Amino acid sequence: MAVALQDRFSRELPEMAVRWQADAPPDARLLVLNEPLSKNLGLDPRWLRGTDGVRFLVGNLLPSGAAPVAQAYAGHQFGGFVPRLGDGRALLLGELVDANGRVHDIHLKGSGRTPFARGGDGLAVVGPMLREYVISEAMHALGIPTTRSLAVVATGRPVQRDTVQPGALLVRVAGSHLRVGSFQYAAITGNVELLRRLADHAIARHYPSAARAERPYLALFESVAAVQGSLLAQWMLVGFVHGVMNTDNMTISGETIDYGPCAFMEAYHPDTVFSSIDHWGRYAYGNQPVIAGWNLARFAEALLPLLSDDTQEAIALAEQSFRAFHTQYDRVWSTGMLAKLGLPGVVDAETVKPLADELLELLQEGRVDYTSFFRHLGKAARCDVEPARSLFADPASFDCWLSRWQALGPDAEVIDEVNPIYIPRNHLVEEALTAATEGDLDLVQRLLTAVTSPYLERAGLERYASPAPEDFGSYRTFCGT
Repeated sequence: MAVALQDRFSRELPEMAVRWQADAPPDARLLVLNEPLSKNLGLDPRWLRGTDGVRFLVGNLLPSGAAPVAQAYAGHQFGGFVPRLGDGRALLLGELVDANGRVHDIHLKGSGRTPFARGGDGLAVVGPMLREYVISEAMHALGIPTTRSLAVVATGRPVQRDTVQPGALLVRVAGSHLRVGSFQYAAITGNVELLRRLADHAIARHYPSAARAERPYLALFESVAAVQGSLLAQWMLVGFVHGVMNTDNMTISGETIDYGPCAFMEAYHPDTVFSSIDHWGRYAYGNQPVIAGWNLARFAEALLPLLSDDTQEAIALAEQSFRAFHTQYDRVWSTGMLAKLGLPGVVDAETVKPLADELLELLQEGRVDYTSFFRHLGKAARCDVEPARSLFADPASFDCWLSRWQALGPDAEVIDEVNPIYIPRNHLVEEALTAATEGDLDLVQRLLTAVTSPYLERAGLERYASPAPEDFGSYRTFCGT
């Protein structure tokens, strides 16, 4: 089939793009294909499953006019600034426009070394690529803005990590791959004209209304701050821990990107950390809104030359616009928590905040499973309180809160609509990835069946709704590089 890929990023921002070619895998074999997404993109799933389709997915059969590039960006990694990062093992194949006129990046991860590889091998392995596929699709099913996964392809190349593992690459789809780190890279060059072109590119791609504002670049900053406020609130509401919130992993579009050392929290605690390299808890669950604000401050710093010729005025304008983050975060979190408690329209956010804060303290003290508890609230709203109550070692401590909540008349149907039954629970993810690494994809497919319809309870999936067994132990995740 004919596939049309644009090269707008590399044409408009050649200083931030290096033409490159994906490695040719010795034995490319499709492991999983996202058929609904492929259809939405106007790509024929039957063709993608064929020889030419797989060659397209790994970047070795390029449409006429396609110009794959590795993108340049900088970033603060765990607080330390690195002026030149970039796509060390990734390629932007190009931009695809769907039938509705929406533009999507088609992007490879694990396609070989590029000039930005910084000593890495440029490769990826089956487990981490399937992790990104599973969790990004789970996030999409939960209604959280995210990059998507079109396919995972085994390369047939063994890759050395702690042990030798089977190689694979991910085909990722995104609104764009513009990051805070992209702007940091442009800013550090001192080329204000490049920074302006990048900002104009981002506005045209994501926030065209900003072009009509009195101060377009301030409107861009305020728009990004608002979408990131919404995104972070949604992460917090479902218990998602990103794990590596570096500035190069914060998108301008407001999509979640880079599912490396990520996981869903089970026992509620703000200090929950999953990343094996986050020794100080910088990116712990409860720190995520603060870190998002810190990252946005770095974005504002990069934009200062475009906001005003007067640096002090530029800083004042950015500080004022930064309120969009807190305003949107508070609005989305409060609205979302009201829904999780089954109280939308029943009480206002200010009334429910003390109730929610007290509940979270109880969950923390009792190490209560976050997802299970909120799902069981639906039963409690139907007067079956035991499933929720039994999650507490000391149920009496919960009873007072329960009585006050029930007196507000919670709506059980609303609770069930917003609180998932199935999330990618860590023990199930590890079980599925271990099996897949050994060549068995059945558990991955079964896990996908559960988490891509997270609110619909189904017979035979009971274990996918249950917390990890006690012997699962402390969980740590790794970035896979």
